[in-house]
Amino acid sequence: MAFDGITIAALAKELRDNLTGGRIYKIAQPEGDELILTIKTQEGQKRLLISAGASLPLIYLTEGNKPSPMTAPGFCMLLRKHLQNGRITDITQPGLERILHIHIEHLNEMGDLCHKRLIVEIMGKHSNIIFVNDGDMIIDSIKHISGMISSVREVLPGRDYFIPMTQDKQNPLAVDFPAFQKVITAKNMPVYKALYSHFTGISPLISQEICYRAGIDGDSSTAYFTEAKDGSDGLEKLFEVFSGMMNQIKEGDFRPVIAYDKGAPTEYAAFPLTMYSQNLREIDSISHLLEQYYAEKSVVTRIRQKSVDLRKIVQTALERNVKKYDLQIRQMQDTEKKDKYRIYGELLNTYGYEVSPGAKSMEALNYYTGEMITIPLDPLLSPSENAKKYFDKYGKLKRTYEALSTLTAQVKEEIDHLESVQTALDIALLEEDLVQIKEELIESGYIRRKGGAKKVKITSRPFHYLSSDGFHIYIGKNNYQNDDLTFKFAIGNDWWFHAKGIPGSHVVLKTQGKTLPDSAFEEAARLAAYYSKGREQDKVEIDYTEKKNVKKPNGSKPGFVVYYTNYSMMIDPDISSLTQLDS
Repeated sequence: MAFDGITIAALAKELRDNLTGGRIYKIAQPEGDELILTIKTQEGQKRLLISAGASLPLIYLTEGNKPSPMTAPGFCMLLRKHLQNGRITDITQPGLERILHIHIEHLNEMGDLCHKRLIVEIMGKHSNIIFVNDGDMIIDSIKHISGMISSVREVLPGRDYFIPMTQDKQNPLAVDFPAFQKVITAKNMPVYKALYSHFTGISPLISQEICYRAGIDGDSSTAYFTEAKDGSDGLEKLFEVFSGMMNQIKEGDFRPVIAYDKGAPTEYAAFPLTMYSQNLREIDSISHLLEQYYAEKSVVTRIRQKSVDLRKIVQTALERNVKKYDLQIRQMQDTEKKDKYRIYGELLNTYGYEVSPGAKSMEALNYYTGEMITIPLDPLLSPSENAKKYFDKYGKLKRTYEALSTLTAQVKEEIDHLESVQTALDIALLEEDLVQIKEELIESGYIRRKGGAKKVKITSRPFHYLSSDGFHIYIGKNNYQNDDLTFKFAIGNDWWFHAKGIPGSHVVLKTQGKTLPDSAFEEAARLAAYYSKGREQDKVEIDYTEKKNVKKPNGSKPGFVVYYTNYSMMIDPDISSLTQLDS
């Protein structure tokens, strides 16, 4: 989701409501492109985080803090000199640009009242924090942009500040229907693209949402509005929805939401996304939304990066075992003719006296099937010698089959174990989760423990959810936790859930001595579906049974269990409505 002009508009209102009249108490620069302003207001102390990072520029109110360097950077020192104890008089947004102006008044060294602005530009890799005076002259910026870097605008002390007009876009807050019609129908392109290409601050996501609300396929061509019989009606409906949203922005009527897909955040917006109506979570403020959304996203990204080495080890071992298993299966198929050789030998012992000397074959009745078969013979051998040769072949293939049966079972068990470790890596959210997975790989022989290193302390704990009816549900994050949950934590009448036939977590639904409603079973099943290899499927088959029916075979791999009495249900892996607890 792009940090678009509508998100900035929602932020401008929220910051204006919370910070106007507040005094800047502290200014810190924890990163080279990031500021944290501590502001004292009548409601208490508030922190404003401003990041001009190229990969993730952000601005929002936060309760968190970051350590600052021992020596403050020059830009930070300059802001302290000018703005320390300054009062925020207003926070504005020009048009629907991705720009915020923080208006500040302060007393200079002579005691005169001065007005300055801290301008925050949220523009991807071009993001910046620019400090200007009341004459729009740049005093300094967190990033210096010279003419050698940009031919459009220099951002340097002493230069005039202006918004670069790099694209010919209109202000959507001030457009009427004739202008809207002219812009949309000027060129044939997808309708949603025409919206975000021609109007400032509109992202592709919001463009699709506007089309959805208007009942128009966003991917259809704008040619429809001029060629179709009812095209003008469609354009009027599109403008009605568009202008309605713009009016909400003008009135400050925002309702921030995060859209989830199978429990993971995918999009966010300052308005309800009706095209994701079944998977929306409304957030009380745009600042909380941004902090929550990017925190959840960054957790996934960070853990993915930290688990790369473990994933490579598991993937290499898995590929090796799959190749071995495929080879063994082909060898097993070659032994399927062993019974044919046994029957040849038996029939030769039974009817061999009828064979003429030097015969190359023999016709005989197969008394197992009642059919006549032809048995190839070595003309240089007697019938009994031919029978012995076939029995020898049968014996060799039988021994091969018995050996391969054991080996393939072992290799298949290893493949299932490695796939379960892969699934554990997919659902890991914290570094301590990876520690326990690594310990399992060490004890399984895939990683060598460094000389003298002791077994690490495990701090990872199972996921803990509360059902809508108040029942506690626990989910193992890896095979060790699965075993502990099932055989040490759960008691006989607790219910146990697992995705059928695929790797996944053990899920324990605590009964608390009560009769469980159907909703509790369905929610536990959804968790079992989500925390399994099938989490990307629309529906997953889940087995569930009382814990007392689940057994662990002696010598089996971690997380492996058997059960012979169970119920099953098909369920979707959407857990967005469930409440996760801290422990």
